[in-house]
Formats: sequence, C-alpha cells, structure tokens
Amino acid sequence: MEKLVIASDHAAFDLKQEIKAKLISSGYQLEDLGCNSTESVHYPEFAKKLAEYVLEHKCRGILLCGSGIGVSITANRYPGIYATLVTSKEMAEMSRRHNHSNVLVMGARFIDNGLAEEILETWLNTEPEDGRHEQRVAMIDAPVNKVG
Repeated sequence: MEKLVIASDHAAFDLKQEIKAKLISSGYQLEDLGCNSTESVHYPEFAKKLAEYVLEHKCRGILLCGSGIGVSITANRYPGIYATLVTSKEMAEMSRRHNHSNVLVMGARFIDNGLAEEILETWLNTEPEDGRHEQRVAMIDAPVNKVG
C-alpha cells in the first residue's frame, strides 16, 4: 500500500492520532514526524520536516495544525510541494484533480474528526488529471517574472 507521512502541531495532536489509527487500520505505511503530545510546539518545524520528507521520499503527506494556515504557508515555500488547506470533500477532490496536491492540510479547530476522515478518504482516492491541469501545475514552480 502507499506510503504516507503525517505531522501536526500541538493543537492538532488529537486529530493526528485519530487519522493515524484510521490509516494504519486501512493498511497504509505511515511515518509520523510529530509532534508527540499536546504540549506547545512551533508549527513551522513540523511543516518543514514534512515538506522535506515528501520531496525526498516522493510520497504524499498529511499536515495538521489549529487552523491549517501556518503549516500551509510554510510547506508551500518548498518548490514541488502543493499543500492545500481543505475544509470539505469537494475541496479535497479538486485539490487532487486540478492542483495535484501532494500535501493535505486540515485545521483541527475548524473541522470535526468525522469530516476530517471523509476529507482524507476523498483526497487519498482521487487521482490528478492531466492535460490543462498538469500544465497549470507546472506553471506554479516556474520562475516568477516581476511585473512593471
């Protein structure tokens, strides 16, 4: 089965534990990069670890924090990482089909565990579309030309 990596900050530790259990029981090979408790930590450290792991091991990742915003910003600083903050099954599907998301981000303070599991299942089972979407994703990592 597919290899996945997961990380969270303290605010999403409980959600991470729920998701881990579901993934392991479904047969996924899972690497947990922390955090390991609800004790306060700095979210950028875990987002960076996960982004580097995804790039090195060519796998997909799940990244969680209180809002999902901070870890998204941090992870997306890495070329080749397409971290998408998702709050619905529809967004999960579109993030994979159109944006080729390789990192699913969720905010534990804004979704419940049931919805998080539905989002995860949708994201894991949706394949990226080629054609115009592949071209658009390639444009994301292209050098930025300054305007003006």
